[in-house]
Amino acid sequence: MYAEERQQAMAHLISRRGRLSVVQLAEQFEVTTETVRRDLSTLDRMGVVRRVHGGAVPAGSLTVIESGIGERDQSNTQAKEAIANAAVALLPPPDSVVVIDAGSTTARFAAALPRDHRLIVITHSVPVATRLAGLPQIELHLLPGKVRPTTHAAVGAETVSALAELRADVAFVATNGLTVGHGLTTPDSDEAASKRAIIACARRTVVLADSTKLGVETAVRFATLDSLDVLVTDSDIEPQYRRALEAAGIEVVIA
Repeated sequence: MYAEERQQAMAHLISRRGRLSVVQLAEQFEVTTETVRRDLSTLDRMGVVRRVHGGAVPAGSLTVIESGIGERDQSNTQAKEAIANAAVALLPPPDSVVVIDAGSTTARFAAALPRDHRLIVITHSVPVATRLAGLPQIELHLLPGKVRPTTHAAVGAETVSALAELRADVAFVATNGLTVGHGLTTPDSDEAASKRAIIACARRTVVLADSTKLGVETAVRFATLDSLDVLVTDSDIEPQYRRALEAAGIEVVIA
């Protein structure tokens, strides 16, 4: 089957079924997941389907259901572990201030922080705070705000206001989607406001995102590419996507 024929068949199947994952499509068409991601990126650019986390929905779908932190933590676990461990090498010197965003990969990053590296850590994530509370090398600051049940992250005016008063050396940020044309996105506007404030308070921004997030757009943009310094992702990133990000001035670290 030629690529164009396969893409047409994929689009038809997604239209009929409503939503399909990358893995399901790879099994259906007997191709690799990398091939499926390339096909979905092509179909998304054509406006035929809409890429979402882990798969695609018909282009006419207006509602994307945001998965909870528990569900996300069980997906792409090996890639997330590798990304978290690779990001440790990007820590600033001891006694620096870092902000850790809410997310399943950033929570793994928090768990991977070395025991011999003193840091001041600011977070709005309950799971991140739980992992770091009581560690002798971490001075932990938990931001105020209303905790969202979906992500277990503090959000709202209090959170944004507290971040506006801070200055951090590095922010480690998660995202639901990242595209070259539109930047970083998340489904919730309150979550987007918190992420935007996290990036604004940091001198340097490192994004932790597995390759399934690349080429995906969700409802609310919280950063453009010029706000980012480094992307840490896995080896399944498409070569042309890596080149486009590097051309935009972003350092891409492969875990």
